[in-house]
Amino acid sequence: MTAQASRVTTLCHLERDGKYLMLHRISKKNDENKDKWIGVGGHVEPGESPEDCLVREVKEETGLTLTSYRFRGLVTFVSDQWGTEYMCLYTADGWTGEQRDCDEGVLSWVDKEKVCGLPIWEGDKIFFKLLKEEAPFFSLKLRYEGERLAEAVLDGREMDLTT
Repeated sequence: MTAQASRVTTLCHLERDGKYLMLHRISKKNDENKDKWIGVGGHVEPGESPEDCLVREVKEETGLTLTSYRFRGLVTFVSDQWGTEYMCLYTADGWTGEQRDCDEGVLSWVDKEKVCGLPIWEGDKIFFKLLKEEAPFFSLKLRYEGERLAEAVLDGREMDLTT
C-alpha cells in the first residue's frame, strides 16, 4: 500500500420532519461511496474552513443555502485501500432556496428510523446512533479493511463491534 496524503472533508445531514436528506451515490464512476447512501458534503479546498466547505458543498449538491447548522463530531476514517480522511460531521435544520437534483446521485428524504436499513457504511450506523442520542461533540475513529469495519474508537475508547 502506498501512503496517501490525509484529506479533510465535510458531511451534512439536513433534518426535516423526522427525516434526513440522503444522497444515494449512483452516478459517479470510480466512487468509493458507489451505491451507498450518505449525507451531502465533500472535500475542503485550499483556503477554506470546514464551514466554508460545508456551505459550498450543500449548495452545489442540493441547491440549498444553509442558515442553521451544528458541528457534531470529527470522524477519522482509516482504510487499507485509501488514505486517512478527517470528516467534519454536521447536522442542519435551516436553509433557504429550492432543492434541485444532484449530479452525484439521487437525493431523497428518508425517515431517520429507516436510514440504518439502507446500504450505508457500517461505521455510519455508529454516528447515526450518536446523533439520535444527542451526544455531545465526539471524536470517532473508524478503521476499515476493504468495506469491513475492523475497528471503532469513540473518544479514545475502543468500541465492541460484536454487539
